[in-house]
Amino acid sequence: MRIPLAELVAPGHTAVVTQEYQGAVVGPHAGLAALADEARREALPNIARLLPVARAAGASVVHCLVQRRADGRGANHNAKIFAIGATGVDITPGSPGTQLVPEIDPQPTDLVLYRWHGLGPMGGTDLDAVLRNLDVRTIVAVGVSVNVAITNLVMDAVNVGYRVVVPRDAVAGIPADYAAAVIDNTLSLLATVTTTDELLDAWR
Repeated sequence: MRIPLAELVAPGHTAVVTQEYQGAVVGPHAGLAALADEARREALPNIARLLPVARAAGASVVHCLVQRRADGRGANHNAKIFAIGATGVDITPGSPGTQLVPEIDPQPTDLVLYRWHGLGPMGGTDLDAVLRNLDVRTIVAVGVSVNVAITNLVMDAVNVGYRVVVPRDAVAGIPADYAAAVIDNTLSLLATVTTTDELLDAWR
């Protein structure tokens, strides 16, 4: 039976999890310009609208970012994507590339988790334990990319028992029509697909 959206994302048991909205990924000097451009076109403005309302309603906000040691020790090297991500991009701890982009406007109540390895935050950080300690049962997944990390987050979250909501205009992937197809044909089977405006209405 379909759960009404307002009940599904009731703030007391919901967290907005942002994925990789950091300088090296979606900033003006990002390593993959096409993804950064697409992420900034629609998803970033919608995330910037969504977060203040989520916080005001009482939902948790958790930012999941990626960083690497300069020598790469402890990081993955077993897939092509890790080489792409390493090319000319500084994601050493404390570097601008590891910082949230200004539009996110992080607040003191937000939590920030860094991962050193892997494709997504559920396996690469303490996200699961942190969310359970917050009594979270629903994850609203936003950010990049639908190609890999958002899809990975959705699947991992469902596998460990969370309900997941994906506002389709607050995630991004490339090319855009491919990302839309993944949302329609894969993520829609695992998560409740909605829009930023529908979430805003539920929280207001």
